[in-house]
Parts: sequence; structure tokens; C-alpha cells
Amino acid sequence: MIRKGEPWGARTDASPDVTVHGDDATLAATLRDAPGALVRLVPSEASEIARALGLTGSSDAGIEVALDVLRVDGARDAVNAVVLGTRPDRVRAWSRAASVRVEVDGRDRFTGRATAVVVANGQFLGGLDAVPRGHPGDGRFEVQVYALTPGERAGMRRRLATGTHVPHPRITQVTGKRVVVTAGRALPVEIDGHRSGRTLTLTVEVRPASLRLLL
Repeated sequence: MIRKGEPWGARTDASPDVTVHGDDATLAATLRDAPGALVRLVPSEASEIARALGLTGSSDAGIEVALDVLRVDGARDAVNAVVLGTRPDRVRAWSRAASVRVEVDGRDRFTGRATAVVVANGQFLGGLDAVPRGHPGDGRFEVQVYALTPGERAGMRRRLATGTHVPHPRITQVTGKRVVVTAGRALPVEIDGHRSGRTLTLTVEVRPASLRLLL
């Protein structure tokens, strides 16, 4: 876990134990398939965590970083983000909001109607700078709750690319280590860019420094 004033990562001459090709979900799967391994990622264009790290297929910096991981409902892992509801870049004026309650680290942080709750380890969603404060090695995640009015949503989408959609009075931003979301109706879930059914409740916990990644 990175601490204030400390550099993130260390030089290494080690070779990777595993090389994976693909997106964020492929990288997250190494926690199950090769726990504790030093992993090199050759990212696809869909990898948001690679974008946050400035990682390309030809990267060979010889630096090992300890990546935080999101544990979803105690059963699945994610390296970049989990979204409940309609992703911010896809929300439209007619998108339905739902009643949600968001509890972070045991404290109620939001109760009301919202189109999405984003729990982010990284910075990008859909290639856009949705979570400017996201850092995948700080031992915490960022939570955003989108409760914009229909008339505000198009303007928010236009500002996503530059991260200037926040701060906003109707986008709640909280950082923490455990979040529990309860919805008034079943909402779609997206884990590292992949749809994962619908749910009324969602729990996400951070697992600090759980994935060894070679840059």
C-alpha cells in the first residue's frame, strides 16, 4: 500500500511468474489461478487499469507494484471498478433512478435516488477520467454516487473525459475500505467492464496490495 510521501513500486530484476493477455477481468482472474504470482499484463484496449498505469504491451520498466484489489460480495475480484446501475458515460435523461442507501466503513453516506454507484480502484471507465482521484495502490477505493437530475446528465457526460464533472453537488464522493449498497429494486452490476447480472445488495471490500504486477 502506498503511503503519503512514499514512491509506489520498486525496481526488480525478477522475471514474471505469469504473463496474461487481455483486459482487467483477465488480470483479476490471476488471483484465483495463480495466487501470489508476479504478473505481467499485456493489456487489450479494454484494460482500464493499464490506462491508469500508463501500461502498454511493450512496457518493460522492471518495476514491481502492489495493486489493490476489490472483493465483490465476498466471492469475486476486480482490479478497476464495480458499477451498480447505469454507468455514468451511458446515462441519459430518460435513465431511471432507483432508491439506494450507501454505507461506507459503517457510516451512512447517501440515501436517496441515484442512477449509479461507482466503486473504483482505478481512474478510468470507458476510457474516460471518471474517477480522477482513483489510485490502485493507496489501500482504499473511491465511491461515487450519481444523483444528477435528467437535465444535468448530458453536461456531466461531456466533462467525463477530462475529469471535470467532479466536484458536483449531486455526485457524492467518498473514500473507504468497505461499502454496502442496498437498492430499492434490482440493478445491473458491472465488474471490470463485464455485466454480472442484477442485484438488490452489493458489498465491496478492498484487499490492499493483493496483486503483484510487473511494469
